[in-house]
Amino acid sequence: MPMYYNGDFFGFVFFNSYRKNVFDEEVLHLLDMFAHLISLLVMGELASLRTLISAVRAARNFVHMRDTETGAHLERMARYSRIVAKELAPKYGFDDEYIEHVFLFAPLHDIGKIGIPDSILLKAGLLDTGEREVMKTHAPKGRQLIDSMLRDFGLESFGYLNILRNIAEHHHETMDGAGYPHGLRGDDIAIESRIVAVADIFDALTSKRPYKGAWSTDDAFLQLRKLAGSKLDPDCVEALIKNRAQLEEIKDRFQDAPSS
Repeated sequence: MPMYYNGDFFGFVFFNSYRKNVFDEEVLHLLDMFAHLISLLVMGELASLRTLISAVRAARNFVHMRDTETGAHLERMARYSRIVAKELAPKYGFDDEYIEHVFLFAPLHDIGKIGIPDSILLKAGLLDTGEREVMKTHAPKGRQLIDSMLRDFGLESFGYLNILRNIAEHHHETMDGAGYPHGLRGDDIAIESRIVAVADIFDALTSKRPYKGAWSTDDAFLQLRKLAGSKLDPDCVEALIKNRAQLEEIKDRFQDAPSS
């Protein structure tokens, strides 16, 4: 039975049987009712997913407007995150849906910075101790903002949204427990948070900033390996490094706009 969403065909419900001649008139009538119910469920899920994607894009635009990070940075680190997730899929049992959700949600890792004052977020120099503590609150603020957004859109029931929550709240946790906001250690940190942390740091190292030049890929790899085990997940680091050609392609494709 074909399924349509807003008049557009997007799939069909298909029934099969291990026995021959099973689809008589009575069975087909019953299956027709089930097919319509399934179609309604799928269309409801699709509508919610499209709402979620729109909400994610809107939130991403807000982050871009408030933060000094470029849109190119968000594009690159999202794609780096997907590369790592794909490489780790056999070991961790990630399916395609999980990998694409990591890609979709990675750019929202710093959404909590919306709640950080401009005097701190946009400060040109180094932050003092008190300012650093305020900046650290962007992680729990991000979780709060996401929970509020999902509640307002009626999307709390989606199980995979824990991926989004973990990325926003735990991407600054470290393997040795010295990170924030909760001091989680090792495998207590969700794997998606560990993936995004490596992708984000790699892009930060290899990108030009007002306070530093862009590191070479080799130097960035060396630094990531130094941090592996203590700060970063070693599996995630090696998964990134194994895919150098793809990293270089992404760097070339999504370059920061030149300063005016």
